[in-house]
Amino acid sequence: MNAWTVIVDHPPFFYCLAALLGLLVGSFINVLAYRLPVMLERQWQREAQQVLGLPETVHERFDLCLPASRCPHCQHRIRAWENIPVVSYLALRGRCSACKGRIGVRYPLVELGSALLSLLVAWHFGPGLAAVLVMLLSWGLLALSLIDADHQLLPDVLVLPLLWLGLVVNAFGLLVPLGDALWGAVAGYLSLWSVYWVFRLLTGKEGMGFGDFKLLAMLGAWGGWQILPVTLMGASIAGALIGLVLLRLQRAQRGTPLPFGPYLAIAGWIALLWGDEIVASYLLLLGP
Repeated sequence: MNAWTVIVDHPPFFYCLAALLGLLVGSFINVLAYRLPVMLERQWQREAQQVLGLPETVHERFDLCLPASRCPHCQHRIRAWENIPVVSYLALRGRCSACKGRIGVRYPLVELGSALLSLLVAWHFGPGLAAVLVMLLSWGLLALSLIDADHQLLPDVLVLPLLWLGLVVNAFGLLVPLGDALWGAVAGYLSLWSVYWVFRLLTGKEGMGFGDFKLLAMLGAWGGWQILPVTLMGASIAGALIGLVLLRLQRAQRGTPLPFGPYLAIAGWIALLWGDEIVASYLLLLGP
């Protein structure tokens, strides 16, 4: 009896393992969401300097591995025991062990969110390959949501591999038939692309970024074209409501660009897991 057989035969063990793995990946997502935009900005700067024939700016190594994580207040190097997901935050009472500067609550919340997403996926799909792959998608969507919220950026280096992975996964019919996945990717991209150009022709302004097109195409590649209406409806409602709340709280002004990626990611994830139930409930409310 191998380890995978033990996991499949004992669902509670699989759920606990998924939540633990989600915690660990959540810690990495915190690093990814902070460092990847900086890495991309430096890469774009380097490429622009090469094209313009300017001397390249020399930076110290900065990637997902180095330099080691440090306190933003005093540059204290974070030790291994201070980097245990959630546990270290609670043990340190949310403060740096050296300078007592406050540690942002976002870090443990992201770790807990990653664990919760992983547990829900494991419970929904049950022990098996489908759950593992959708967990990977969930982690990618969480990272993309954080980056877009911070920088209004949906990096191709994350979106495109996940798009292709969705098509590969469904080439074996793991979630939906390949035809549905292919047309989901096509329709996902073209639907927002069309909205973008209609809005631009009518107003002369850009209503959204090209990353949103690719993100919806990626969601269509995983869940098929069937999840797109629920995804777009849910994302639009959430975006409109949150935008109105921000305006009421005067945290945003009319015309202030707001990231749409997090709403697409959340709505798409929900549609992938419970889209059929949502549509069935809606039709039931409409009645005969």
